[in-house]
Amino acid sequence: MARLTPSHRIRRVIRKRDSTFHPSHDRYRWWLLANVMIGTFMAVLDSTIVNVGLPKIMASFGVGIDKIEWVLTAYMLALAVALPTSGWLADRFGYKRMYFWGLLLFTIGSFLCGVSNNENMLVFSRVIQGLGAGCLMPLGMAIITREFPVEQRGVALGFWAISAAASVSFGPLIGGYLVDNFTWQLIFDVNVPVGIMGMVATIVIQKEFISPRRRKFDYIGFFSISTFLPVILYGLTEGSSTTNTAGWNAPYVLACFAISIIALAVFITSEFIVDDPIIDLRLLANRNFGLSNLIMFIFSIGMFGSTFLMPQYLQNSLNYTAIMAGSVFLPVGIIQGIMAPLAGVIGDKTNPKIPVFVGVIILAFSFFINGYLSYLSEHNYIMLSLYMRGFAMGLMFTPLSTIAMIDIPRDKMAQASGLLNTIRQLGASFGVAIFATIMTTRINFHNQMFGQSVDSHSQAFSNISGNISNYLQQNAGSTASSAIQQGQSILMSHIGKEAYIQGIDDDFLLAGVVTLIGLIPIFWLHMKKKQPGKAGIINK
Repeated sequence: MARLTPSHRIRRVIRKRDSTFHPSHDRYRWWLLANVMIGTFMAVLDSTIVNVGLPKIMASFGVGIDKIEWVLTAYMLALAVALPTSGWLADRFGYKRMYFWGLLLFTIGSFLCGVSNNENMLVFSRVIQGLGAGCLMPLGMAIITREFPVEQRGVALGFWAISAAASVSFGPLIGGYLVDNFTWQLIFDVNVPVGIMGMVATIVIQKEFISPRRRKFDYIGFFSISTFLPVILYGLTEGSSTTNTAGWNAPYVLACFAISIIALAVFITSEFIVDDPIIDLRLLANRNFGLSNLIMFIFSIGMFGSTFLMPQYLQNSLNYTAIMAGSVFLPVGIIQGIMAPLAGVIGDKTNPKIPVFVGVIILAFSFFINGYLSYLSEHNYIMLSLYMRGFAMGLMFTPLSTIAMIDIPRDKMAQASGLLNTIRQLGASFGVAIFATIMTTRINFHNQMFGQSVDSHSQAFSNISGNISNYLQQNAGSTASSAIQQGQSILMSHIGKEAYIQGIDDDFLLAGVVTLIGLIPIFWLHMKKKQPGKAGIINK
């Protein structure tokens, strides 16, 4: 047998690669799934990894919370603007091309964040990051839904959800480690090599798909939705901001709501009038897609609206460090990542409404458990609720995404995915704003109630503060007069801490109630029994 020359070996490798990555090859779609998971991991990771680095960034630039909070807000606003437009861009210029540009923008934005020497440059760089992430998330879901057949779609979306789950778990942990041991710039720099790897994988693996139908660009829809989303999110963010003393009644917050209402009215009107809307709202007329979006919105309000509560409780009440608080979320993503593909298999072989229904109940129950936290709550009790939360999220998210997209035409996948992600983002923003405001209100309420219940002239108050004073004199070397003041101060501080925890508990209870409301639309989801001899649920 003749030996192969180097040129023959190279041609054989190229032919093998082209065969493996050919759309007709069985392995192609799974390589494509791995490629999409890289972008999803990056986009979700950057929404969680930054939180633990904010104190160091504030100290580095010498700015306050009113300036540095825009590091988070800018990313969220840019993401919200890019989500609805990514579908039209992909249909017009190609899915592979736009996915590549999303990775490129995200990677460039990450690099610029790492070299930023002031807060304004950092905020600008975060906008670039958000625009890139806004392309990655909906296009990734649309690509998977388009390439995988119905009987494999649930499993594929389950593995896709693993990348998001891993980002949620590892983001705070990685961020805390990098900030504590190195510099805050590394929380952005880690995205650069991953982004480069993702771009190379996109070039090698993905085959281009361009929608055969060319739609005109909807300028009215674009400018109205681009006005509505940032303005409403800015208003929701500022309404609960600590720097806004007027709260929701601040003139600029009310102006934001007024402008957003007008922009939303213009957007809805134009989308039903123009021939080629940038977001086809008629998709919501599809029973399963419309109801799934409603469930996703309700789920996002409860889930994401309560995500900031647990770190607040752990760090401010139990004195956890940032990396300690981040580490408790590690099992959540692991459990979610394990359950997501299993839930996809369950949904493909049975009725996908079942895991969604069970997941909502378990998620709500985890919130009710957190509604009884105290400063004496044990670590195992806290982790139990987080284990349940990861299990519930993995159980419900994949089947719900499958139900939402099962009836969507192939050429509408990008628009439907963008709309689904936009509504989830809006639900998350509404939840954070509403729950932050309610938490502040309830903390003030409990402070007043405890303050009225404490009689500084009562015998019980005198005995407790006296015992504390005696302890301070004997063990802390305090004088008699200072020990009395310190004892009363410690007692009132304990009452304030208890009011703080009670306010958080009330928020968790509300999150449980809101999540249970998501059970109602599930009953109206219309699924047909699977056909004999075929896997998967077939819709009527």
